[in-house]
Amino acid sequence: MKKLLFIASFIIIGFGVKAQTAATPVKLTDTAKLYHPEADAKSDIVNAVKKASAEHKNVLLQIGGNWCIWCIRFNDLVTRDPDLNKYVRDNYVIVHVNYSKENTNDKLLAELGYPQRFGFPVFVVLDDKGNRLNTENSSYLEEGKGHSKEKVMGFFKDWSPAAIDPKSYDKAK
Repeated sequence: MKKLLFIASFIIIGFGVKAQTAATPVKLTDTAKLYHPEADAKSDIVNAVKKASAEHKNVLLQIGGNWCIWCIRFNDLVTRDPDLNKYVRDNYVIVHVNYSKENTNDKLLAELGYPQRFGFPVFVVLDDKGNRLNTENSSYLEEGKGHSKEKVMGFFKDWSPAAIDPKSYDKAK
């Protein structure tokens, strides 16, 4: 009986997700790879900060879950658009922080100032020492049934290492 209920709920959830994604070509199998409930997000962030420090980058935390179609849409835009993909890879180390019923990462999110209050996905930018620079409500980056390439690029540029480096402003004078 439990198996039957599980299968029925999976089918219902699957149809619900399919209906939501009709406007955007997102495969259900894509969602299973983005967020990992079993991951040690704190450790992943520590490693990302070390890498960012060595590469003179910032850290971009994308907080959400595999259940979140807007999280998947954002990731698809950034990974499939060559300009966004190159810019983010040149300036950030990315960590996908899971938020789901399996793992809400409550302690970590409390340390980050409760970014989940803005909904999902939500983005936290850390510098190469692990200091929080910005928490971004993704609704500011949305347009229609997805995210605006121009708004996303603006967000990436506004919080890039060069943008927050006072030396870059001295050179402009």
